Amino acid sequence: MKLDGRVALITGCSPNINGGIAYGLADEGASVVCVDIDAALAEACANGIVERGGRATAVVADITDPAAVTRAVERAVEVFGRIDVLVNGAVLQIRKGVLEITAAELRRQFDVALVGTVMMTQAVARSMIAAGHGGSIITLVSTEGHQGNPGNIGYGTAKGGLLNFTRAAAMELAEHGIRVNSLTPTGTDPTEGDERAAAWGVDWVGALGPAPAARHDYTEGDTGIPLRRRPSPRHYAKGVVFLASEDAEMITGFDLRVDGGVIGRYWRWNPGMDD
Repeated sequence: MKLDGRVALITGCSPNINGGIAYGLADEGASVVCVDIDAALAEACANGIVERGGRATAVVADITDPAAVTRAVERAVEVFGRIDVLVNGAVLQIRKGVLEITAAELRRQFDVALVGTVMMTQAVARSMIAAGHGGSIITLVSTEGHQGNPGNIGYGTAKGGLLNFTRAAAMELAEHGIRVNSLTPTGTDPTEGDERAAAWGVDWVGALGPAPAARHDYTEGDTGIPLRRRPSPRHYAKGVVFLASEDAEMITGFDLRVDGGVIGRYWRWNPGMDD
């Protein structure tokens, strides 16, 4: 129960990565505020936590709207009294390459992933400072923020921007005892997310547009992963819990990669090809 008595707010409540993280926070004792623009996802995530014996509430908000962000933070404090942990997980992925993407599609993605993250971080940090306590802010990045992936220019660019946002915000908020870190997931085993979506009874679309594999030569399954299997949302949850807990009290401005080793491997080595 590393987060017993803490309150965590998470933006983006898909049944996949963010749902797994929300469950992991609750399993370690945190009360969880589930924020999503889609009421069905926010409520399903909160209800799922409650059914597992945890404490949670759903808040519907568009994080690109500063007024909605303020209301979401106020609601979290109203229900649970404070916010100790923020997980910036909301994102919009439009799978188009640099030769196809429109300005409107870029702005739409940046508004959610970049502007929304900054606005939510600002509002939560102000709440933490006003309450006179520190906290932990964690932003979800992606291996696409570290590596070039063809056919998904807006998503990768936004995720890359979040890496430096993490470092810059960490430096600004350090004097207030607020630690700011990021966590990098990678291509995720779909089993857990599919099972959670079925349990929640929700329709969920991970990205807009065809998968890049439809046009590019991608490896299948777990090929290319040094640990020989893709992470699941529960693995990311453990990383988030660590960063949110006192175990990471001297860690800030850091990116924790939970990727099975894919960023660290030498490009010519392709593990799993002989399996």
